[in-house]
Amino acid sequence: MTSEKERCGWCGTDELYVAYHDEEWGVPVWDDRTLFEFLILEGAQAGLSWSTILNKREGYRRLYDGFDPQIVAGYGDGKRAELLSDPAIVRNRAKVAASIGNARAFLAVQAEFGSFADYIWRFTDGRPIQNAWKTLAELPAKTTLAETISKDLKKRGFTFVGPTIVYAHMQATGMVNDHLVSCFRHPELAALAEL
Repeated sequence: MTSEKERCGWCGTDELYVAYHDEEWGVPVWDDRTLFEFLILEGAQAGLSWSTILNKREGYRRLYDGFDPQIVAGYGDGKRAELLSDPAIVRNRAKVAASIGNARAFLAVQAEFGSFADYIWRFTDGRPIQNAWKTLAELPAKTTLAETISKDLKKRGFTFVGPTIVYAHMQATGMVNDHLVSCFRHPELAALAEL
């Protein structure tokens, strides 16, 4: 961890959080499995801190079969009971049910659009939105675009995809560059968007 770099203040000093900020948050994701992982994790976060989810991420990867949506979509009552009994993840009945239902909706989107990436990135014309926030207070919790995507996802059968969760997903998967302009990652990700 290099402390001389200026970062977004939200990541603090926790090594796991800093690594997430430095290596993942805001990097454009085109891989469906990773997009599915973030969809499940962002839904699991509802009402909790992201650090809680980061600390349970490996448990999620193990219990959710590497976030393979085809496998998750087929989970039955036995697997659901296993998930609800394992402290390696957030044991919330509604969130677990949503993750399985969302896997099924995810597969339907893949079937219609060829990939979930093709579906979700069409909302930004295939390019990350470049924001220029100077302070953490400026970062929105949701946007009009997140509300639009949320409505479309809900129409397609997804749950736990309110506008705040959708915007967090957009930030995590690089659909928006919400690093502060003072953060060393902002120009790096802006440059990626120009490729």
